[in-house]
Amino acid sequence: MRLFIAEKPSLGRAIADVLPRPHQKGEGFIRAANGDTVSWCIGHLLEQAEPDAYDPAYKQWRLEHLPILPQQWQLVPKPKTRKQLTVLRKLVREADQLVHAGDPDREGQLLVDEVIDYLGVKGAKRDAVQRCLISDLNPPAVRRALERLRPNREFVPLATSALARSRADWLYGINLTRAYTIQGRKVGYDGVLSVGRVQTPVLGLVVRRDRAIEDFVPKPFYEVLAHLLTEDGERFHAKWQPSEACRPFQDEDGRVLSRRLAENVVSRIDGQPATVLVVDRKRKRQAPPLPYNLSNLQIDAAKRYGLSAQATLDAAQSLYEKHKLITYPRSDSRHLPVEHHARAPRVLQAIGASTEAFVEALKVADPGRRSKAWNDSKVDAHHAIVPTEKKFDIARLSQSERQLYELIARQYLVQFMPDHEYYETRVEVEIAGGRFVARARQLIEPGWKALYGQKALKDDAEDAQQLLPALSVGQVLQCERGELVEKMTQPPKPFTDATLLAAMTGIARFVEDAEVRRILKDTDGLGTEATRAGIIELLFRRGFLERQGKSIRSSAAGRGLIDSLPQAATLPDMTATWESRLEAICQREAGYGDFMTQLLTALQALVEGARSSLPHSLAGVAAAPSSRRRRRRGSSAGKGAKRRPRRTSAAGADTQAG
Repeated sequence: MRLFIAEKPSLGRAIADVLPRPHQKGEGFIRAANGDTVSWCIGHLLEQAEPDAYDPAYKQWRLEHLPILPQQWQLVPKPKTRKQLTVLRKLVREADQLVHAGDPDREGQLLVDEVIDYLGVKGAKRDAVQRCLISDLNPPAVRRALERLRPNREFVPLATSALARSRADWLYGINLTRAYTIQGRKVGYDGVLSVGRVQTPVLGLVVRRDRAIEDFVPKPFYEVLAHLLTEDGERFHAKWQPSEACRPFQDEDGRVLSRRLAENVVSRIDGQPATVLVVDRKRKRQAPPLPYNLSNLQIDAAKRYGLSAQATLDAAQSLYEKHKLITYPRSDSRHLPVEHHARAPRVLQAIGASTEAFVEALKVADPGRRSKAWNDSKVDAHHAIVPTEKKFDIARLSQSERQLYELIARQYLVQFMPDHEYYETRVEVEIAGGRFVARARQLIEPGWKALYGQKALKDDAEDAQQLLPALSVGQVLQCERGELVEKMTQPPKPFTDATLLAAMTGIARFVEDAEVRRILKDTDGLGTEATRAGIIELLFRRGFLERQGKSIRSSAAGRGLIDSLPQAATLPDMTATWESRLEAICQREAGYGDFMTQLLTALQALVEGARSSLPHSLAGVAAAPSSRRRRRRGSSAGKGAKRRPRRTSAAGADTQAG
């Protein structure tokens, strides 16, 4: 008997639907006519044991116990899903062949692998486990996936990376949360001070942004425009480009802060001749944006519809599992396999049948066009989020589901539309020894941008709203007058759902160390596609973040926590570097042992730092009600685990994870 172990019931049912009928439905499984059986996890069936499973003394939160470092890692069944684990235990014993059908990502790989390990599958049976990668729950796609099973051992690095992440989060969270909560009580803070490897640097981003806003002092700065006239009476303007000699009068962004300097330039150019030095006119093409991964979808949904990261994830999951209208949503890829291109006509037909929004665009879409989205070298376990071939009346969807489907459909449809084309012109002139530049952009072909409405085309025009006359190098113009433009520097904007997600995915921009920025060039990011929304929501639940309209701001407790921690724990540098190393494990470029050794060294130093100081910044700060309630229950970090756990060896993780 062949047993498929899916990550969740919806995926299990999708697999069963393509197996021979009639089906026998049992409690927690479906058996096909040929004997093949499908069962499933319900998310994680197992979880890391609590500290007191390693030593009963750890039930009490005490500084002298820290750091808690398990020598033999333990997993325990989750109480609410223990019954399904029993079902799987029986089926795994009966099965001749196991097929891992977890979601196509790191978490999905580990989730099923840890169940197979926990149930004691060994030897030839363990070596023969196959992997089924399903990213579309419609029957044709599931059949294709079942025809392309791969050896599960190919995915050992994926599971090992997820295992390292899971254990790192446990070690970091358990030890530092206990350390700072204990110290917080000494200054009167009545709540759990939750510290996390990812959540705390995210909180640090918001706290630092809020303080930059509060400390901001606006300053005037000055620009100079030269209003120019040709011999034929055509007018345009050019902007002064300060020379190197002006640098002492500029800020770090190159803005001129001296009004006197700008006034002097205005007086010097009034009525003076202007000589054209450069005329650079280029025809440019802009390819369509790539299809969505989860983070980009969340960012666009927040910008366009004000949806939170979690609301977007929930709606996308419903489109995938319930309606089967999109492919796997927790993807970090923005590319598609080349073989997927052959399905384009059917997917485009489904988009046209499902929504009226793209009727005109579909008339000009060319299914034979292949954008740079199709690239096998950038696709492994999962691909970009795209519509499926299923036709559906999207009027039956909820508002957020309909909004997301249209976003995803549009991003797919533009792959088959012409490039956006325009002329870009740059003119450089010299006036009284100073250099002035004018820019303009002229539309040739709207192409795919037409699908994003007039605003997208208008945004282009904002770079160069004027029309430039035909000019030639050496031509002499007249500067009719100089104009002094006074502006004020603006404070940074508060984070929103969209900008905070963008900061988490492009964290290298917030890293100060140049070497770390270099390392993170290709693998930057705080958290994963699947966890970023949950991290943001967790900070809200724990009272460290607050919403003010669309803005995300830090609370007094959030600021107090950041002020209490060593800077290394609040900056993205350390954990972003760890994310890079976890990705290196996936790519077989690094090992579990090295990663954990580096983590433990850093953890020891952080615990010692917590011992040696008190979080005085939290004195007098009220804890969020949810945080106080959690502490009085003992906190999940301090609850006892009364079940007998199975032990797994950290030293053997590289071989046991996959």
